[in-house]
Amino acid sequence: MAIGFEGIAVNAWLVWLLPFAGSAIIAAVARSGHRIRDYTAVGFALASALSAATLIPLALQGAEVHSQIPWISSLGLKAGVLADPLAIVMANMVGWVSFLIMVYSTGYMHGDKDLTRYWFFMLFFIGSMQLIVLSDNLLMVFFGWEGVGLASYALIGFWYYDRKKDFVGSEGHIAGGIPMWASPTHAGLKAFLMTRAGDTMMLAGMFLIFMHAGTFGFKELVEDPSWAITMSQQNLLVPAAVLLFGGAIGKSAQFPLNEWLLEAMTGPTAVSALIHAATMVKAGVFLVARIGPLFFALATIGAFSMQQFFEVVAWVGAITAFLLATQALVNPEIKKVLAYSTGSQIGYMMMGLGIAGLSLNFVDGYTSGFFHMMSHAMFKASLFMGAGALLHSVGSRFMTDMGGLKKPMRKTYIFMLLASLSLAGAPLFTSGFWSKDAIFAAVLESGYNYSWPLFIMAVVVAVMTAFYTFRMIGMAFFGKASKHIEEMEQHGHHVHEAGLSMLVPYAILAVASIAIGVVGFVFEAQIHALFTEYLAESFGIHNKVEEAAGSAFNIAPEGNKTWFGLNPLAAAASVGAFAVGGSLGYIFYIARKADPQVISRSIVTRAIWKFLYNRWYLNTALYWGGVVGPLAIYRLIWRYFESTIIDGMNPALQYSMTYMSRVVKGGQTGITQTYLFVFAVGIMIIVMLLFL
Repeated sequence: MAIGFEGIAVNAWLVWLLPFAGSAIIAAVARSGHRIRDYTAVGFALASALSAATLIPLALQGAEVHSQIPWISSLGLKAGVLADPLAIVMANMVGWVSFLIMVYSTGYMHGDKDLTRYWFFMLFFIGSMQLIVLSDNLLMVFFGWEGVGLASYALIGFWYYDRKKDFVGSEGHIAGGIPMWASPTHAGLKAFLMTRAGDTMMLAGMFLIFMHAGTFGFKELVEDPSWAITMSQQNLLVPAAVLLFGGAIGKSAQFPLNEWLLEAMTGPTAVSALIHAATMVKAGVFLVARIGPLFFALATIGAFSMQQFFEVVAWVGAITAFLLATQALVNPEIKKVLAYSTGSQIGYMMMGLGIAGLSLNFVDGYTSGFFHMMSHAMFKASLFMGAGALLHSVGSRFMTDMGGLKKPMRKTYIFMLLASLSLAGAPLFTSGFWSKDAIFAAVLESGYNYSWPLFIMAVVVAVMTAFYTFRMIGMAFFGKASKHIEEMEQHGHHVHEAGLSMLVPYAILAVASIAIGVVGFVFEAQIHALFTEYLAESFGIHNKVEEAAGSAFNIAPEGNKTWFGLNPLAAAASVGAFAVGGSLGYIFYIARKADPQVISRSIVTRAIWKFLYNRWYLNTALYWGGVVGPLAIYRLIWRYFESTIIDGMNPALQYSMTYMSRVVKGGQTGITQTYLFVFAVGIMIIVMLLFL
């Protein structure tokens, strides 16, 4: 442990301080020229990533840095960084993916008149996310939490002029009386408000724990489990944990707070890549990865159950994964398909982290969820940046306006195909296959009573993922050029490949996702070993928990059935899901041997398509329940209470006071005898009342 700013601890502080420093000076630097401003912004992102990279040897050694400085002395709170293996791996993932997105932004955002504001919020975004990752206490995490919320609001609504070309959704698309398209300002506000709902729950959970523990520090919470035992006896620990998870539900766009993520596509594509791959939605997953081992270890020590908390995590993830994958099957906008995919894949991560706490092999589920987050960061950032290149070239967000782009944008096609294969889980050579297979295996081997329903949902989602991924590639790159492209070329606007500043970043990430996939078996084993040592050293969690802990969690252990280290059923399911979903996608959208319009020939399939296209009417229910309904109630209150009663009382009071004034004024005659008479009558009345 380091005290203050000493040695390698300085680097841990700099990881999140440098982006904040860059955002603070970027406006001043902009006065020296646009090119210097752009290089400065990218430079600070690179410096942060390099600072994170210097911490990697610590993680490989299983060591950590815990550095604190005085903060709120009246409460005995200190500010600090905790660079343990979990935080170091995450900080590097965030730092390097963010750096590549910043490089990409120099090409994608070139010429935008508000670029200084863009760089400010992008650096602020990165700094806030790194603060979440490296904070050693929940209160500092919450500061970073709100920071990413503010930055996302500003960047989702970055093009606040609300030009039609910056909208998302199809204009005129209405479901249940609610418009299903959104402007940038509307989308930014929606994201801000919906994530605040989760943040409120998180804040309540934090202070509920602080009331009993007297600290927000992660290390302190582990060292003294008495607070958890007390809260468990009062039936408060599980609610507090679920409230904390509420913050993760909001930030990571999990059901039922998932609707903001889809409209968030109004922001620049580079922002979408940052939100979906390196920041914001990954913050919720990281929070669960941070607190999950804490609650599991405390339950083991105190011999009480936290099963309900982990069940909530696992089932929310499973439901979200299924819900959003179904919607991705039918959406025509390339960025929204990727957005649905992100929410769905994060559901997988939550499922892995949740099943870890429901299993005797905590490390297996934990590793699978975190490994999938790393894998997803690479291929999803690459896909979003590739989609941005398509949008730049074609000038439309709709895949129906694309088609035939394989030849004129061959490099983008190759790299998007590689990243797409990882998303779809192509067997053996993609990182997505290994991470998804690890989740399948963790679910099967957990011994959880309801592992089979979870496993079946996971496999069905994998089939849908492969299908909509091939659908996206087929609609964008195969077939004939759309009428939109033909009209563009007639007006002299030819489809062209992205510039190097845009192409290189998503090429690197696409190749990395395949490179890790090639050595995926070994890479997964290394991650597993790293987290096995980390969980054992920091929380006393071993891969085989004692029987007492098993009874505390009400779990029946089940033997691991492996074949060369792989669970054969999980591996077969992974391969089968890719084969089924990929084959259907290939037949309908790449080979074009069948017409997708076949679904319109049946009333049933057409109704299902409409239901999915209307987003299960969840967005409609959200607006009716949270906006339209309350406004209607308020109008009734205004009309019949405020306008009739309140506004009616004011004139009545005014007129009654005026009348009483006239009565009193009429009694003021100025004649002394009259006053004496009235005075005498008053005395007589009082005397009579006294004798009654």
